[in-house]
Amino acid sequence: MTPVHAHDAQVARDLDLLGLPPRPWTATPPGTLDAVIIGAGMCGIAAAAALLFKGIRAIELLDEAAPGQEGPWSTTARMATLRSPKHLPGIALGIPSLTFRAWYTARHGENGWAALYKIANADWQAYLAWLQRVLALPIRHHTPATAITQDGDRLRVETPTGPRFARHVVLATGRLGAGGMNLPAFLAPALFPTRAAHASQPIDFTRLAGQRVAVLGANAAAFDNAATALEAGAAAVDMYCRRPTLPQVNKSRGATNPGYFEGWSALPPAERWQLMVWLHDERSPPPHESVHRVLRHEGFRLHVATPILAAHPSAQGVALDLPGRTAQADFLIAATGFEVNLARRPELAALAPHIALWPDAYAAPPALQRPELATYPFLGPGFELTEKHPGACPALARVHVFNHAAYASMGAIASDIPGVSTAATLLASAIARALFVEDRDALHARLAAFAEPELESTPFFAPETLPAPLARAP
Repeated sequence: MTPVHAHDAQVARDLDLLGLPPRPWTATPPGTLDAVIIGAGMCGIAAAAALLFKGIRAIELLDEAAPGQEGPWSTTARMATLRSPKHLPGIALGIPSLTFRAWYTARHGENGWAALYKIANADWQAYLAWLQRVLALPIRHHTPATAITQDGDRLRVETPTGPRFARHVVLATGRLGAGGMNLPAFLAPALFPTRAAHASQPIDFTRLAGQRVAVLGANAAAFDNAATALEAGAAAVDMYCRRPTLPQVNKSRGATNPGYFEGWSALPPAERWQLMVWLHDERSPPPHESVHRVLRHEGFRLHVATPILAAHPSAQGVALDLPGRTAQADFLIAATGFEVNLARRPELAALAPHIALWPDAYAAPPALQRPELATYPFLGPGFELTEKHPGACPALARVHVFNHAAYASMGAIASDIPGVSTAATLLASAIARALFVEDRDALHARLAAFAEPELESTPFFAPETLPAPLARAP
């Protein structure tokens, strides 16, 4: 047996030893799923596995991408390796054989693991595909969710292949699925797509060979896109940063521990908001690997304290209005991040007017108001949406935001690798509790019907004393 096959066998044995997944126990009516998970990438896999491990088996994952293309790892994530350290367990849910290290070692040996610095994107994508297979996740590819509406005591999820009906919906839709690309208004729309692109969009970098490329922003994605352009033969890359210096410390890495993962949501709203504002204002530096990657090329220049005030088409390509001067480029890459705004998501159009945002739940003092953070939804403890006006749309409690839009309410556990197992466990526990409460009459009836007399084979069997049926409390 090869090490790879032995590893698969170890996963099967570990799950069997733990009794995972347990027998299904919900009382879901025919034609209805317990949960539809929108997105089959990292967070969708984690959510599905955690639900299965709770005995919630009537689930389905929907992803608009082809197999192997879920998430950004093999498409628009242009770093050479993941930014997280290799020793993070990945989507393990407490099972050693499900860790990335176990997967990698089975394929490259202990010496290969020891020699690994950080995880290559392709290896991470392959690991996720392996998890899909070894956990036998029910995934439907090429199946986008186009609308989510209330349908009695369940949700209706529209897809090109017909509707799905589910009691809960999990939005594991990544950073783009939290709202969309953040494109500043000073970028002329006429630039797109021939003369400009957002850093998260598909870009034909071979077309940039010999050209002058401008990059707006100096975050991690900015450096990764700049390096990709230079490696593809761009003549020059000019990066424009409005700050006088780059951020120096990634404060978010200091919060990657179980305390923050499990405790953030327990803090009062005022403390959560203050913490999020502080981390937002501090910003994060680009990884040193990404900086060294661009410094290998003579054509790279970083312009600090030089914001782009406007960008518009010109005869040369792109005209950049800078403080006191103008510059020209052949192509512009906007590394301007993502917007959190569920109202921009077409699948949520029917629900969005009812979703409570953070300002609906907490009035921040003037010094702590940040318009770009005010669009985050205010979630309940199980990642569920809450109502702007109580009673107006109860179906929101069945929609769980398992992407970056959960950050303000739950901390950085539903979009980043370090906390994804913790997040999935919290999510699955919340959904299990909700399903139990909803199904309690049927479950109590099963309990009352359970009649396996333990002492039937002994002389002390007394059938006349078998328990009476359970009565529902008034």
